[in-house]
Amino acid sequence: MTRTTLRQSVVIGTVLCGFVLATFAGGCLESFALGSGEKKPLTDDERMEWWRDARFGLFVHWGLYAVPAGTYKGKRIDGIGEWIMHRAQIPVEEYEKYAAAFNPVGFNADEWVRLVKQAGMKYIVITSKHHDGFCLWDSAVTDYDIMDATPFKRDILAELAKACKKHKIKLCFYHSIMDWHHPDAQRPFYPNYNDTKRSNPNFERYVETYMKPQLAELLAKYGPLGVLWFDGEWIKDWTEPQGKALYAWLRDLQPDLIINNRVGKGRKGMEGLNKSDDEYAGDFGTPEQQIPATGLPGVDWETCMTMNDTWGFKAYDDNWKSSEDLIRKLVDITSKGGNFLLNVGPTPEGLIPQPSIQRLKVIGDWMAVNSESIYGTTASPIGKPDWGRCTAKGDKLYLHVFDWPSNGKLEVSLAQADIAKAYLLADKKKSALPVAAHGDTLTVSLPGEAPDAVASVIVLVQNTK
Repeated sequence: MTRTTLRQSVVIGTVLCGFVLATFAGGCLESFALGSGEKKPLTDDERMEWWRDARFGLFVHWGLYAVPAGTYKGKRIDGIGEWIMHRAQIPVEEYEKYAAAFNPVGFNADEWVRLVKQAGMKYIVITSKHHDGFCLWDSAVTDYDIMDATPFKRDILAELAKACKKHKIKLCFYHSIMDWHHPDAQRPFYPNYNDTKRSNPNFERYVETYMKPQLAELLAKYGPLGVLWFDGEWIKDWTEPQGKALYAWLRDLQPDLIINNRVGKGRKGMEGLNKSDDEYAGDFGTPEQQIPATGLPGVDWETCMTMNDTWGFKAYDDNWKSSEDLIRKLVDITSKGGNFLLNVGPTPEGLIPQPSIQRLKVIGDWMAVNSESIYGTTASPIGKPDWGRCTAKGDKLYLHVFDWPSNGKLEVSLAQADIAKAYLLADKKKSALPVAAHGDTLTVSLPGEAPDAVASVIVLVQNTK
């Protein structure tokens, strides 16, 4: 981007921000104003309800980094694919050339969203802009985007928004606070874009005339959004007060918006949960590539995880997790009261890799039978039993059995149990299974063969009268 273009973009961004603010102030926010016959603001529980019910979503890391696909100047670059600009120390001017090669003619938003729905997922979080600064939408704030910098010239986010609306999937955006491309952000830090000790004296200008106008643009053009999922908050120039101010500003634009804790500085590294020394910005914690050991009462959290070892596409990363492992991770996370955000890294042609598709289809087959035991459930009231996991909803406990007992007797530690009925979730007739109580142990008699080799679900219906 030339300096002239940048100056023009700044002006456009400032004007756009004012326009969007005016639009929301006169439109969407109006319905939330208190007054006779008007809607009251949602409580936090009401705002979070759809997200807590969903439990399972798709993460999509996609951008120019898909073009090198993990290789730079003939050398395989260590680390995750979307960080290749930093790890290979690629100058901005050279990295920008990947835009001319980014022409994902195989991209089909409807196919992607149908795959998400078939997998039993309820929402999509896609990278609107990653750390490299490239934008997947037609932004009036910059020409470093899919419409102006690439031969593709189709607004990816607009097409996804249309498909999500059609298939009733919540659209959400990942957005990086850090920006290796912008001169007022981390661009001057080359070759160490991720230098956490350096500061850019113009960073506040980047926030006010670039980042915030783009966020307002995303909400206005593609909203209402489900979640804004921030990242890159660890830079020196970003502070917790800035995070809280941004959180409040975004909630003013869209009151029902959900925002992750990486909008501020509260998270404890990859563990993803907030530190306990203060009240930090954000609605939910973000464990990365890990699952908390136990449930966290009163804390909303979402584990994000890759299917292989990278978020962005790497052509040679074939270290895939099995479908069985991913299903059991979904169950484990849900049994602890969390959400599971499972990642795909599409190719530069716009295709989701076949190993990812295969795994999503297997998960979808399992969800077609067992989704009742995932959606809208809460954490296990019986901890982590040796034979599997447990989720709960209303008067039902869902026993997810990983290890089918060879003697046909499933023992459940459940004090003062009053069970009206037990049955296999896979049994459409809901035929009753024999249940016997011995002190604080419940024994459920099972058929000799498990309905599902990965995770069979037994439903316990409790007497509530």
